[in-house]
Amino acid sequence: MPRLSIEQIRRKELSEAAYEALQVWGLPGTTLVRVAAKAGVSKGIVLHYFRNKDELIEAAMRRANAALRDEVVRRLNQAHSPRARLDAIIEGNFDEQFFVPQITHAWLSFCGEVPRNPQFARLQRAIHARMHSNLMSALRHLLPAAKAEEAARAISIMIDGLWLRHGLVQGGIDRAGALKHMKALVDGLLTAR
Repeated sequence: MPRLSIEQIRRKELSEAAYEALQVWGLPGTTLVRVAAKAGVSKGIVLHYFRNKDELIEAAMRRANAALRDEVVRRLNQAHSPRARLDAIIEGNFDEQFFVPQITHAWLSFCGEVPRNPQFARLQRAIHARMHSNLMSALRHLLPAAKAEEAARAISIMIDGLWLRHGLVQGGIDRAGALKHMKALVDGLLTAR
């Protein structure tokens, strides 16, 4: 495995610090100064590796979504039927390490800027496209093509909605509740063929 360059290491550290800052202060409160302080460097160092705050936030969200993607892939690799693949995708999106208030707050803060920021919108489209592709890889074996498309959209919307609910409501829906709602939705979609 090739060794990482100093630039790669520093960009990784700074994007991790930015992601931690997002969890605490949201997007408006995540300043370059706060990210620099979390990383133990100066603001100038942050600007040496990232042109601006948006580029840094995008890198942080890419890193966070890569971790979620890796968890979904890990679960998919253990699934041996279309329904098991579907369950793996859903359970991966509600994994205990990700479906926590701090992370849902960071995600909501990022999503709030998507309509105004083309970089963020592009990243969000890529995330949704990956979700859709993953869902369709399972659903096309369980439902007719048109129904599979509808089901993939409904499941994706429900996942986003449950993340939204979790991020907005203190003491709101927890992982077990989210998975219960997802199971009811999927069972209904698959029996309504």
